[in-house]
Amino acid sequence: MTMMRRLALNVVSRSVRFESAVSFFSTGNVPDKIKTPFMEFNRNLTIIRHSTTLSQAAAGTAVSKDEKREFMAVFPDIVRDLTDAGRHLDIPEATKWYAKVLQYNVPGGKKNRGLALVLGYKHLAKSSDLTPENIRLAHILGWCVELTITNITTRRGRPCWYKIPGVGLKAINDGNLLESGVFQLLRRHFKSRPYYIDIVELFHDVSLKTKMGQALDLLGAQQNHIVDLDNLTMDRYNSIVKYKTAYYSFHLPIALAMRMAGINDEERHRQAKTILLEMGHFFQVQDDYMDCFGNPEITGKVGTDIQEGKCSWLVVVALQRATYEQRQLLKECYGSSDPEKVHRVKALYEELALPATFATYEEESYNLIKTHIQQISAGMSHDLFFKLLEKIYRRDS
Repeated sequence: MTMMRRLALNVVSRSVRFESAVSFFSTGNVPDKIKTPFMEFNRNLTIIRHSTTLSQAAAGTAVSKDEKREFMAVFPDIVRDLTDAGRHLDIPEATKWYAKVLQYNVPGGKKNRGLALVLGYKHLAKSSDLTPENIRLAHILGWCVELTITNITTRRGRPCWYKIPGVGLKAINDGNLLESGVFQLLRRHFKSRPYYIDIVELFHDVSLKTKMGQALDLLGAQQNHIVDLDNLTMDRYNSIVKYKTAYYSFHLPIALAMRMAGINDEERHRQAKTILLEMGHFFQVQDDYMDCFGNPEITGKVGTDIQEGKCSWLVVVALQRATYEQRQLLKECYGSSDPEKVHRVKALYEELALPATFATYEEESYNLIKTHIQQISAGMSHDLFFKLLEKIYRRDS
């Protein structure tokens, strides 16, 4: 069992200071005038957390606005490279559609993955290698990481691609177009580089892991509008997070940056992967919390984990703590789009002190990851990993 998994279990099992209150206030005989202050404490804790987030997130900003502008400035060249390849196929209609797919799906969002790769390369490469040409290659490789579609209801305030009129199931093939574009760009810009095979294999490996994680997530989702609560376990949750989120969002960008910077020592890669997967777990637990308790105006999306019956950190911990009656409530309400049932699930989360438990988990995870970063071998950039951690610590979007 990894350190992060042990920590997650430890936080849940060690929160005795919350448990006595939870068990007391979960009894049906407690009057509302007693129940309200405790639940209000949880709401206030959440408000306090978000009120401190903005300044701390700003302090942890990993890249400057100028660096992001430089990164975005490369995108038109990415579109041109990929559509030029299509023009050679003498199918202008498909080429025009490909350009539309790229323009709608790729440049939006915060670009954290691609920017992390550029940041990683700048920290890890020798100063003599930080030439304009190599920085541009790092930007291109960062865009390769960004070439993906996320199936969520909104994409930072815009409808998801498959919901656009005239798209629908064509989005499946469009996703394949984007993935094919990655390897077209790699062949065009990196074929002569000594690390070419390594980065191609990384993309193939992480792509498979991510799809397997997505499959595990979908297999555990509700069937015929019925959620099997027995599927919502911490072991399953940890596996979904590791394969669906952590490899792609954290390990891939930095592993690519390391190969590009000429860092090929497998022990260093192992150490980096351990820490990056821990960050990925940390990141996903935050995401799950914000899906329920975050402000959609800040997060950029409306949470749907409860309605979709997702294997979320919140419901997994709730099931570990729930009484028989509370489990029956989850059985009745979890996975329903009925606003009243969604509200009842959220109220149960507060009753079980999950906001307070999350706050404890976040602090202890942050401190544990910092300790692991300090233990990285000499020759690796501690500052890089600290910057990545500060970027996500106490984030609110």
